Amino acid sequence: MTEEIAVVPGDGIGREVTPVAVDVLDAVGDFEFVHVEAGDAVAEQRGTPLPDETRAAVEAADATLFGAVGETAADVILPLRAAVDSFVNVRPARTYPGVDALQSETDLVFLRENTEGVYAGHEAELADGVTTCTRVVTENASRRLAEYACDYAPDGFTVAHKDNVMRVTDGLFRDTVEDVAAANGVETDAALMDALAMHLVERPEKFDVVVCPNLAGDVLSDLAAGLVGGLGLLPSANVGPENGVFEPVHGTAPDIAGEGVANPAAAVLSTAMLLEFLGHDAAGERVRGAVEDVLEHGPRTTDLGGDATTAAVGDAILEGV
Repeated sequence: MTEEIAVVPGDGIGREVTPVAVDVLDAVGDFEFVHVEAGDAVAEQRGTPLPDETRAAVEAADATLFGAVGETAADVILPLRAAVDSFVNVRPARTYPGVDALQSETDLVFLRENTEGVYAGHEAELADGVTTCTRVVTENASRRLAEYACDYAPDGFTVAHKDNVMRVTDGLFRDTVEDVAAANGVETDAALMDALAMHLVERPEKFDVVVCPNLAGDVLSDLAAGLVGGLGLLPSANVGPENGVFEPVHGTAPDIAGEGVANPAAAVLSTAMLLEFLGHDAAGERVRGAVEDVLEHGPRTTDLGGDATTAAVGDAILEGV
């Protein structure tokens, strides 16, 4: 049966790298693509950054390929993650042959809680110059993430937290994750998230899978991008029980948008994760292998020291799949 993929290119370089990813998917599988829009340009045209038909298409699809959104990101990607009930954001960060990296031994995966924390959206202005942000941490969401982590990393993982300061919220997060791991026979260690940031820079090879609250996972995975060669190399998966949204970690990159030089590697690596989520493991491995071969031997875009266009890199990846 043909599987349906919703395609949301968004803004900026999202519109340049997403077509490359679609071409790769089309080359390795039998998919029906439903193209819908969201983001800044849509907001200007229609008064909303996330039209109802876009959310409906994402909910109905077997998986979604998402590009990038600019100023309206919080009004687009957060509702889309909610639309697929995405409770975990999977963000791998690893080095690749041929790519200059600050830490060549880096091979990490961040499992980030994806529904709450300070990203729950509970902000308020109490008075002029006085604002608040309510951090939400629940046992249910923490347990759901922990159960996924036990399946993903049965050999053990690190729990990132800050329960020496946020004793109630991060205390609940850490206790719940560790309790679930113990019940499943999975070993864990724990690290204060600020100290962990330092240790990741100094000795990333000491870590493998890191389970994080929402904001910590966002920050730590971006830090890891700096270790491996930049955001243009980081894919991600917003995983729900039935479907998911797959997106490069990079944003719209307005400084290079429209120039045709954006690195499509992260978008294409996100398609590899999408394929594996749908059970097409061999195809996912083919795509990942093709990207790795191009990263090692070229052509390369300017962020990796080359002068190739997005299209040229995309063509080279397609030749490899």
